[in-house]
Amino acid sequence: MTEKLVTIFGGSGFIGRYLVRHLAAQGWRVRVAVRDVPKAWFLKPAGNLGQIALIPCSVTDPAGVAAAVEGADAVVNLVGIMNERGKRTFQAIHVDAATTVAKAAAAAGVKRLIHMSALGADPQSPSKYAVSKDAGEMAVRAAFPGATIIRPSVVFGTEDGFMNTLGWMAQVAPAIVFFTNTNPHAPQGGGSKFQPVYVGDVVEAMAQALTGEAHAGKIYELAGPKVYDMRALAHIVNKETGRRRMIWGLPYPVAEIAAMFLQFLPKPLLTPDQVKLLKLGNVATGRRPGLAVFGITPTTLEVVVPTYLKRFRGVQQTKKLRLQAR
Repeated sequence: MTEKLVTIFGGSGFIGRYLVRHLAAQGWRVRVAVRDVPKAWFLKPAGNLGQIALIPCSVTDPAGVAAAVEGADAVVNLVGIMNERGKRTFQAIHVDAATTVAKAAAAAGVKRLIHMSALGADPQSPSKYAVSKDAGEMAVRAAFPGATIIRPSVVFGTEDGFMNTLGWMAQVAPAIVFFTNTNPHAPQGGGSKFQPVYVGDVVEAMAQALTGEAHAGKIYELAGPKVYDMRALAHIVNKETGRRRMIWGLPYPVAEIAAMFLQFLPKPLLTPDQVKLLKLGNVATGRRPGLAVFGITPTTLEVVVPTYLKRFRGVQQTKKLRLQAR
């Protein structure tokens, strides 16, 4: 068993919990730096006794970050936000905090640094989120030239916030709504296109990047094997939840108006900046290497999604499926 130590920022999040389990299974000692330690206690059983350590740390605190990376062989920064709230702005988290982590890792003599960005990071994007992700990448590479940058597409898995939101919509609403710039009934009117990638494939690529010298200083676009528009995803959700919800395509101005009000919710379903991201879609450009470089065959959405969208089925649909299985 290797005695190498990895520090993970954001290890209690959706992708983080999978990475912690994966690296622990490979024999890494895992130090998880989180703002709220009690909320991350669920990670402790993912490893052997003493293998996973939880330490209180905010990525906005340089002293805390320096202490968190001290003695580590590798560092992974998964921290990111989808909407701004108070001091937690895109600049503060995606750029300033990412720079703090990269500089601390370099000063501590860390051998490997993985920085999770996002597919669509672009300095010319109309979205502040995408612009900040690009700025964060540049700052990280300036501070730690050997950093590996991971740009995943929309990530799906049991705890995701994408397919689960659509499943919840199918459960509580009379229709599943998507937005489009064209006639929603036309073949090309299915809304924005996405190339969802499985969380297990993402963490496997990260694990390989931690040990492979060839991945240092590279940028990777991680995307799934298929491209879907929003209408196609809505049909998948209807099928897997056993629902027959109407699927409505609405013009983007409706989304912009709705986002003006929804952004003030504690956990907003939509913000004006997210509407800009939706218009762009989320598909790999093909200009950067992807999962194939790691020898990973991308997992399809249809293989995994049925295992967790079933929670949104009605009681009668679930009973019917149980009877059919007998």
